[in-house]
Amino acid sequence: MGAYKYLAALYRKKQSDVLRFLLRIRCWELRHLPRIHRATRPTRPDRARKLGYRAKQGFIIYRVRVRRGDRKKNVSKGIVYGKPKNQGICKQKMYRNLRSVAEERAGRRCGNLRVLNSYWINQDAVFKYFEIIMVDPMHQAIRNDPHVNWICKPVMKHRELRGLTSAGKKYRGLRGRGHRHAKARPSRRAVWKRNNTLSLRRYR
Repeated sequence: MGAYKYLAALYRKKQSDVLRFLLRIRCWELRHLPRIHRATRPTRPDRARKLGYRAKQGFIIYRVRVRRGDRKKNVSKGIVYGKPKNQGICKQKMYRNLRSVAEERAGRRCGNLRVLNSYWINQDAVFKYFEIIMVDPMHQAIRNDPHVNWICKPVMKHRELRGLTSAGKKYRGLRGRGHRHAKARPSRRAVWKRNNTLSLRRYR
């Protein structure tokens, strides 16, 4: 087994003494760093490589901190002028996952880069920490690489904002295939619209 295999096996046992100590120390360090900052190298090189990262020019790693938990309804003084069923303020479950939120924040911070993928690195009681793999589409090392130069196309701008990354496809319900997932494609809204639109064609 290569070194990456051992690293992957180590991360599968997150309750082991080694990893619990390592995550606790790293979490303390991350807590004192800015909310979004650039990392010199990936914390989990095995995971980063699986998701497309290569240690070459044009690939950049950003770390993002996202607050855990439910969302709060944004209403003045906690007053909802409506029916009792809509008067909840807390415990509002977010449709998207926190990893896609982290990707979005990194993508907004670095508008000239493209988000390739992301992965979990740590969490504590308040925050989750993710590393975002970003690519510089104007770098010649990227533009000349046939494996990754698809991301240089103009249509790949801000994939993270349109739910096209891996985390985005997960919350859109596009991971599965077959008859159980037919109502998720091309999107839930598109399927609802198709099923609820009466089409009376002129020549029928």
